[in-house]
Formats: sequence, structure tokens, C-alpha cells
Amino acid sequence: MTLKHINKVKIYHADTDSYGIVWHGAYLKWFEVGRVEVANMLGATIKELEDSGILLPVVELNCRYKSPARLLDEILIETEVSALTRASITFKHTITNENTELLVLTALTTCVTTDKNGKLFRKIPDEIYKKFEIV
Repeated sequence: MTLKHINKVKIYHADTDSYGIVWHGAYLKWFEVGRVEVANMLGATIKELEDSGILLPVVELNCRYKSPARLLDEILIETEVSALTRASITFKHTITNENTELLVLTALTTCVTTDKNGKLFRKIPDEIYKKFEIV
């Protein structure tokens, strides 16, 4: 089963650089929205995780830029789980321009589980792993 979250975003000035092109850092907040929403869809809400003392920090990010997104473009950000190991969860992000249908970028973000003090869990806690395992 492939579970995807799709988020539609219109590009405004706050998301762009002086050339009117989306600033690379703006993509990171949209990746986070996708990860949080996929987790929510799987029943692993960020609030519940934090309440149980578990965090999902990003430890790796890889972006491949294909075409620029520009001021006032509307983009679609698709997020899905692409890999699950006993130690990490990797999310795939695909962004396309809704109007031109051009691929803007693909990215992978990998998360691990830690406690609130940053201590790494060598193994994702079973209650979380089971929720992500269905994808």
C-alpha cells in the first residue's frame, strides 16, 4: 500500500529569493508538513509522539533540483514513506509545478527516533514501527 500526502502551495514573496525563484530553504518547511501529515495519516501524530517523549529529527536530506519554482506558481508537494528500517524512516518528496506539470525537485529525508534530550534510540520503538510498517 502506498500512502501519500499531497499539499498544494502557492508561492509568495516570503518563499523566494531576489530573483523571484523559490529559495532552497523554503522547501524544508514543506517537507516537514508532508512528513507530519503522513505520520498523522498513519496514526503516529507528532503530539502523541512528543507526549510519549519521542522525537523524529531529520538526520539526512538529499535534494535534486530539476526546474525552478517561481513567484505565484502553484506547486504540488507529494510525500510518502520510501523506506523503513528498524533504525530509520525515509520519506520521499516530489514537487511538481501544477500549471506546467514540470518536475521541480525530488528529495529524500531520513529521520531517526530520539528522546527529548537527543539520545538516539538504536531501534525505532515498536509502537511507532508498527504504524509505519503498513506502507
